[in-house]
Amino acid sequence: MRSAIVLLLTGVAMSATNHAVFGADYIRDLQTQAIEANRAEFGHWGHEPNNYKSWGTHSNRLIPIYTFGTLNAGDGVDLRSYQGSKSPYRRESELQRIYGRVPTQTLDDTANFSDQTNLYQIQQAAITSGKKFVFLVIFDGMDWQTTRAAAIYKTGQVAYTEGRGTGLHFQDYVANGSTQFGFICSSPHNNGTKVDTNRQSVLNPGGTLFGGYNIERGGPDPWTAGNDLLYPISKNEDQNACHAYTDSSSSATSMTAGIKTYNNGVNVDYAGQQVPTIAHVAQERGYAVGAVSSVPISHATPAAAYAHNVHRDDYQDLTRDMIGLKSISHPDTPLPGMDVVIGGGFGDVRLKDGKPEKEPAVAGDNFVPGNVYLTDADLHAIDVEHGGNYVTAIRTAGLSGQKHLLASARKAAAAKQRLLGFFGNGKFAGHLPFATADGDYRPTIGRSGKAEEYEPADIEENPSLKDMTDAAITVLSQNPKGFWLMVESGDVDWANHDNNIDNAIGAVLSGDAAVKSITDWVEQHSNWNESLLIVTADHGHYLVLESPEKLIEKK
Repeated sequence: MRSAIVLLLTGVAMSATNHAVFGADYIRDLQTQAIEANRAEFGHWGHEPNNYKSWGTHSNRLIPIYTFGTLNAGDGVDLRSYQGSKSPYRRESELQRIYGRVPTQTLDDTANFSDQTNLYQIQQAAITSGKKFVFLVIFDGMDWQTTRAAAIYKTGQVAYTEGRGTGLHFQDYVANGSTQFGFICSSPHNNGTKVDTNRQSVLNPGGTLFGGYNIERGGPDPWTAGNDLLYPISKNEDQNACHAYTDSSSSATSMTAGIKTYNNGVNVDYAGQQVPTIAHVAQERGYAVGAVSSVPISHATPAAAYAHNVHRDDYQDLTRDMIGLKSISHPDTPLPGMDVVIGGGFGDVRLKDGKPEKEPAVAGDNFVPGNVYLTDADLHAIDVEHGGNYVTAIRTAGLSGQKHLLASARKAAAAKQRLLGFFGNGKFAGHLPFATADGDYRPTIGRSGKAEEYEPADIEENPSLKDMTDAAITVLSQNPKGFWLMVESGDVDWANHDNNIDNAIGAVLSGDAAVKSITDWVEQHSNWNESLLIVTADHGHYLVLESPEKLIEKK
């Protein structure tokens, strides 16, 4: 960590002149220096400019959406059905439908944004109108500012200050003139709901803090701050001025099931009642369905593609729903299961539910010691080698993750079978290795004060998110009726939680590569009349770019 040594020996203040002392990996050194000094000229997380890491979790900021195959595609599919004068935040009836009430200080006749639940409606309308291929790409935790940081790094210039932006594939790709841009509110139904996982019941419907959005306090769009810097993180002392910010399960449920729910709920409403997802709707119409993620297979976002549970951390049961086995939520008749499930979780083994001093035990009495996400018995039951209907690709010592997964995908496609891919690094909570801004896998320290260090095998034996996306499409595209696919770039969220600009940029670029893989496939095998792609995030964090030009290395 050369920059750290320079700081200690010379006490050089952070300035543009410091760029010359940085090593070849400029963003990595910038991140290291920012953590050690707790200050960075380019920006910070939270509302305190002189505190680089004052905030380490989500916010209630408005979130960008990029759609492809939607412009002039008809009412309900076209993004204009939910924006401007048609914003649900301009109408009491729509807020009542979305939240079950009209949240305080939320109704506003100047609102130009949509709601996350509208993304469900777009997908539903697309399927109803006959679109064959529906893709939902979620960059977990990627707000407008994180996207902009990645675009600045990639292009080497500050090319925009508002709007859609340019520099990344999903910003610049026009989809034969069918692309649109907008933004959405991600606030949940409520925060503070308590549940009984064993009984799959909600103990206090409504929780302790309701959701909503105040334009004056939060800002009218993703790039304009409101007049209350504490509002996005629900910290205002006046509780009447606060609205809950979402977690990943609530926000994903909005996009996949079309409802607002409480933080920690997966495809259940505020009272715990199960709701079908867009994947269930598609499956009933004959579509193949799949979900892939760079983080564990039944983390909140991929789980919300298909599973039901009153708590997002009941991982083993969530996986059972995804692969068609009996679960705590479906004890008698299991869900049909997804055609493709690919993600992390490999190697994360625990003897009991929960992490001591970090997470409560929420998986319930049926937790099985061993892998947190996929039990040995469940893996055995679904494997085609033991009479199941999934070709399984599991991280294997000495095998290339990319080649192993692709070969398994081709095998499943040829035999018209399902595919399960299970990869990751158990030493680091089961996620794929973090790619940094320069495309390397050498993270530096973040908010936690720690940096992950990978062995060569961790890189070789794991596929990338792009590889996972390609494998999923290989299998799903064998269905002549079409398919629905969720792709999650989950490591953007982990990077922002850790206040790590290097990891955040790297995660955005990794996800952007997966998006390009999707658009390339559509161009080669379909068109934008019969395809729909939504690229968005489930929520934002609180990255503030004070001097974004400082992200550019001076040569």
